[in-house]
Amino acid sequence: MKQHILFDLDDTLIYCNKYFHLIQDQFADLMTTWFASAGLTREAVLEKHAEIDIAGVQVVGFQSEHFPQSFVDTYRHYSALHGRPRSREEEQHLWQLGLSVYEQEIEAYPHMEETLDSLAQSGHRLHLYTGGDPVIQRRKIEQMKLERYFKDRIYIRMHKNTDALKEILRDGRFETERTWMIGNSVRTDVLPALACGIHAIYLKQELEWTYNVVPLDASPRGALLTLTALPQVPPAIDDYLMLNRS
Repeated sequence: MKQHILFDLDDTLIYCNKYFHLIQDQFADLMTTWFASAGLTREAVLEKHAEIDIAGVQVVGFQSEHFPQSFVDTYRHYSALHGRPRSREEEQHLWQLGLSVYEQEIEAYPHMEETLDSLAQSGHRLHLYTGGDPVIQRRKIEQMKLERYFKDRIYIRMHKNTDALKEILRDGRFETERTWMIGNSVRTDVLPALACGIHAIYLKQELEWTYNVVPLDASPRGALLTLTALPQVPPAIDDYLMLNRS
């Protein structure tokens, strides 16, 4: 039976977190150099930055300006803590460093196209549901030529949560028993899917953003599968449908 399958984009179909971690490492290098006399460690910098980053996302969502601002806010925190004068030039440097994450190469996860081709050829209807700045997310989608799979079924939201998913499902008149959400984030993909009563596939990645790491403590109404690679998705859906034929 034809299913409606919603895919997350970042770190489900294309790499994302590894570029953020790369830029965060450069940020930590700068901070430990500038605050060397205070004995500031990389671990302390990254821990404080994660705290500020997560707190900001919960307020403003996935605005592109939030990431560079989180660098500046972390810098200001340690400047006040250690009595080191703030520098406009240093803050501007951190801002540009944070923005540079959006200029990194866009790279598909292995077997992305084969997975999407397989599902489409099986008659399933594919949708793309992603969080972030619409301009940045559209650029990624266009560069990867993903419209050929998702057509006009692309949903970009600044806040990616249960309310946003409910709105998409309601407006599209999705049948919950035939709808799947596939993504790497327990917070923004799996838990909202379970709250909406649709099937969920948690595509677990080795490198994860701290914001996404929350307990998976909801009970599924349908499928709740944990996979580790895109090629596992089509057979997993086929197997579930075969075992649960009515």
